[in-house]
Amino acid sequence: MKYLVIVGDGMADYPMEQLGNKTALQYARTPNFDRLASEGELGLVRTVPPGLLPGSDTANLSVIGYNPLQYYTGRSPFEAISLGVDMNPDDVSFRCNLVTLSVDQPYSEKTMVDYCAGEISTQEAGELIEIVDKNLGTENIDFHIGFRYRHLMVWHGSSDEWKLTPPHDISGKKISEYLPDGGEGTRVRRMMESSFNILADHPINKKRIKRGLNPANSIWIWGAGRKPLIPFFADKYGLKGSVISAVDLVKGIGLFAGLDPIEVEGATGYIDTNYSGKVEAALDALKQGRDFIYLHIEAPDECSHRFEVEKKIKAIELIDRHVVKVISEKLDQSGLEYSILLVTDHATPLSLGTHTSDPVPFTIFRSSDRKSNPGCLFDESSASETGLFIEEGYRLMDRFLGRE
Repeated sequence: MKYLVIVGDGMADYPMEQLGNKTALQYARTPNFDRLASEGELGLVRTVPPGLLPGSDTANLSVIGYNPLQYYTGRSPFEAISLGVDMNPDDVSFRCNLVTLSVDQPYSEKTMVDYCAGEISTQEAGELIEIVDKNLGTENIDFHIGFRYRHLMVWHGSSDEWKLTPPHDISGKKISEYLPDGGEGTRVRRMMESSFNILADHPINKKRIKRGLNPANSIWIWGAGRKPLIPFFADKYGLKGSVISAVDLVKGIGLFAGLDPIEVEGATGYIDTNYSGKVEAALDALKQGRDFIYLHIEAPDECSHRFEVEKKIKAIELIDRHVVKVISEKLDQSGLEYSILLVTDHATPLSLGTHTSDPVPFTIFRSSDRKSNPGCLFDESSASETGLFIEEGYRLMDRFLGRE
């Protein structure tokens, strides 16, 4: 049996008047999602335990089979391992976004214009992070280049007491109420303010402004955490697997779990990602002896954070047509027995632009046990109507793999 998890990040949503009081999943044309739901097992799962903030970190950790209440120490250590940054036990890592802040106010009164600085390229971002590290790095603080707007800061011997806010949660808001607090929050706020003075007039940003693009004029520090101790997926479930994602966070969770990351050229984490390349990589890995593939697609979540209704619907339809349809057809042709878990890690309502802890739909389809549930659709309402609800999200993997 081959096992394939397909995660559409942030697909779940709330009904919107703009969409005829439907959610994005209900509005999108998803015949292949719906076929899996009607021939499989459909239900809801709570991927974010009560008491933890809803994020792709806690949610994907849960979906992949690990209890966040037991194993979660913070977001950025997962990104650190993905970037090849080794952490000591006394190190704390932080996510370091390049963001766009408004320009005509004192720093604390500025507004979060764009949490991803216009999807700045990795080449441009790398030059800016090098400048930041040269000017703000110290004997105990290092900055590391990541991908596009997502980067890393590691503080050797840092405090654990932090109050930090993800920048995508405050789009369009004044940053004064969300600046770092706790621990050495004052020092981090000064670093962020200094970064604005360093970056605002940098030639890269001047060129971006001339091209009509948002400048990466400040760093934003968040997502603190220490290195977690997570048992390998193979030891836990007896399966050899891989993870496919454009997002360092998800690749990092996979690495801590002992799942080999597979790099796909053209995987961007946005709606223009290489869907076909990801599918080919997943199928090749299964042919080469992998038993388990965790295929993560970020695009719907990014569209939600930007309040891009039409693009979110398009992203969902692209996953349906270019991922689920193709994978199902190719696996059917191969003659292999296989199971697919289709799930959204968390909800990212377009009306809010941020994550929520609402239960999300999932379906488990098995090629050797095709059911007949006409009328079942892969959306929030249809999943709720089945009455199947998994309260502890990490147990979904046990159910999928038949290890309950």
